[in-house]
Amino acid sequence: MKYSKRFRVEPGSKVKLADIDAGFKDRHEDRESAQSELEQNSRRLAELQYLMYAEDQRSLLIVLQAMDAGGKDGVVNHVISAMNPQGCAVHAFKAPSAEELAHDYLWRIHRVTPAKGQVTIFNRSHYEDVLVVRVHDLVPKKVWSKRYDEINDFEQFLTENGTHVVKFFLHIDAEEQLARFKQRLDDPGRHWKISESDYSERAYWDQYQAAFEDVLEKCSTEHAPWYVIPANHKWFRNLAVSQILVETLDSLGMKMPPARVDIAAMRAKYHAAEALEEGGAAADGADASSAEREAESQHGKKAKKHKDKKKS
Repeated sequence: MKYSKRFRVEPGSKVKLADIDAGFKDRHEDRESAQSELEQNSRRLAELQYLMYAEDQRSLLIVLQAMDAGGKDGVVNHVISAMNPQGCAVHAFKAPSAEELAHDYLWRIHRVTPAKGQVTIFNRSHYEDVLVVRVHDLVPKKVWSKRYDEINDFEQFLTENGTHVVKFFLHIDAEEQLARFKQRLDDPGRHWKISESDYSERAYWDQYQAAFEDVLEKCSTEHAPWYVIPANHKWFRNLAVSQILVETLDSLGMKMPPARVDIAAMRAKYHAAEALEEGGAAADGADASSAEREAESQHGKKAKKHKDKKKS
């Protein structure tokens, strides 16, 4: 079964994250057994992104959400490494600035959505405004509860204007999160990732799980689906995300755009330029040969003059 079917949250369906195996790895035993598929997906992603960039008719928005240490940065690295950075952008949404708070909550989101031909990845997103604000009571329920429909309308608007929206919830369990926190402590190269909020937010695990379940149930639509990706195994997470992106982009039926110039005329100009270049090279060669002969002649004359002088 295609992963775009297997992990998709069907519109209106109920989601219970505790019942979804975060350690699922399909038929693969380990990264090595999945390596060829990972590489194949990366190559195909590069081809499809190039096609989107050349076609310049549509764009792709990839939304990543997860619990802390869920692997958002890892997916960004994996996806971006397969694509030409010229056609990609990544935006990480942290606590809003004073300027952002002076606008509606979607203002900072809409201004960085992808232009035609571009791929944009959101590392966290507009969904923070129905997640963290809900868990920490930052706004009243009567405010955040309206946002599900507003977000659906916003994503519908993006879709109608040529942006394809694909959303991934990277699903890890509490044990895996704690194991990754330990890795950060044990590896000095990861100390910079450690935050005071790691453990304070972990205390709200159940509340966040409930908030994510509502997001998945209320905001997975035909035009902007959510996918719940088993993410305890980083390599399988990357495999599933890359395969779904390949399946999504392949389904768009993108085609290389026609030439904007007369190719026959351009070919004639090329051959004319090529002939001129070859003629110039031949002329340069002839000039060089002539100069060499002249130099040899002058050398001969000097040698003869020197010889005659010695005789006299």
